[in-house]
Amino acid sequence: PRPSKKEAKVLEYLREFADKHGLELNQDRKGNTMIKRPGSGGGERAPTVVIQGHVDMVTEKNSSSKHNFDTDPIELTKDGDWIRASGTTLGADNGIGVCAALALLEMPNDAKLPPLECLFTVDEETGLTGAKELDAKLITGELMLNLDTEEWGSVYIGCAGSGDTIVEFPVQHDGGSDVKTELATEQKSYRLVCRGLKGGHSGADIASGRGNAIRIVALALNSIRESVQGFRLICISGGNKRNAIARECQAEFLIPESEMSALESDFKILSENITTEFKVEEPSIKLELESQNSVEKPLSPQCADRLLCLLTNLPHGVIKMSAKFKDLVETSSNLGAVKQDKGKGIYAITCLTRSTLPTSLENVRKSIKLLAKICGGSVLQPASYPGWDPNPDSKLLCSTKKCYKELSGKDAKVLAIHAGLECGVISARCPHEIDTVSFGPTIIDAHSPDERVKISTVAPFFKLVLMILNKIVSSKKESRSQL
Repeated sequence: PRPSKKEAKVLEYLREFADKHGLELNQDRKGNTMIKRPGSGGGERAPTVVIQGHVDMVTEKNSSSKHNFDTDPIELTKDGDWIRASGTTLGADNGIGVCAALALLEMPNDAKLPPLECLFTVDEETGLTGAKELDAKLITGELMLNLDTEEWGSVYIGCAGSGDTIVEFPVQHDGGSDVKTELATEQKSYRLVCRGLKGGHSGADIASGRGNAIRIVALALNSIRESVQGFRLICISGGNKRNAIARECQAEFLIPESEMSALESDFKILSENITTEFKVEEPSIKLELESQNSVEKPLSPQCADRLLCLLTNLPHGVIKMSAKFKDLVETSSNLGAVKQDKGKGIYAITCLTRSTLPTSLENVRKSIKLLAKICGGSVLQPASYPGWDPNPDSKLLCSTKKCYKELSGKDAKVLAIHAGLECGVISARCPHEIDTVSFGPTIIDAHSPDERVKISTVAPFFKLVLMILNKIVSSKKESRSQL
């Protein structure tokens, strides 16, 4: 496993790999690692090509899994034409790209390859922070193959920019700051749980219509609050990652024992309505109500009202579709996680906003900040990162399309993606222009325990990489403009 911000072991592996093969390795202060391979097989004077991928992975697991991402290996399983993990994310995003780069680096000394600069970035999944702090002196190449997209047959030439928002919402309990008390005999405690959702990538899957467990639970609590007298919210927790659609959420609350029948009646209708709403996109959705014996003090009514107002109104999902590219999301936002920090006495609510337009991106982030302020919260908003502006006239794109046509007999789909790729950030940091395309094998449900890679697309993906590199060698030109 290679959790974001915990890449030390895989970076050490890269260093050992470079030493073993006698290759030059350079590393910047952030940990981004460049391994260089000289051209060979006639490619010694060909243009240098950057092969780029990130070493970290999203670490999501099912609530029933006891997997420890810091110590346990990923358990692989084969399911027909798919490789997946057992109850956790697989790490094919972007382990496949990293493996392809390593395979290139260890090819025979007479292989027909141009000079390669294999760039392994860190901490991509928590905001592209590795790429943001990349030492641009590591890169000399003017051509780049980013191997971090997930639909075989598609070549990507643009992506969205994004920005994080962390809302810190102050917790106020009844009767002071001591959160533990004996439960009054006339009160009944319940736990409301939403599980069984697909989750997925907060960019690539945001237009799929999948449910967000945080939003579902917050709306359910609000409905119960309006119909059941004496409702008191104790706590709520859901989601795990800023860039993953929340799959699970749970909340605890109190009601008077006299309202138990009203709750059961209301919950039955509520559960049926939610199941009906998501029966196509989320066939395995479960909304469950369990009685329990809680000893925690509830939030004050005013605090609960403001928190539920925030969670039911924060923007989530598609905000605008692109007018330039068919079926491409232009702007979206993801309500990723809500967690109580008892030490700070707050709820931390994490959102990730994406857009191909910087102004639209910042406008949504401003609306989140305003809503949080109205509801009594404060906001942290790190600087956003830029998108990757599409260049349909790219010479490297032309070469890639020709190679794909030769390989498959089909035309590649040329697309932009509503997700964060490092291409735009890397290009912005480099003093020279880099002609870039991005492609990869088919990976489904990245950022969720359902993540899987299609076996039959991996070999042709690597073959396409080789064909593009061979074509660059065959051109025997010193400039990318002659590809």
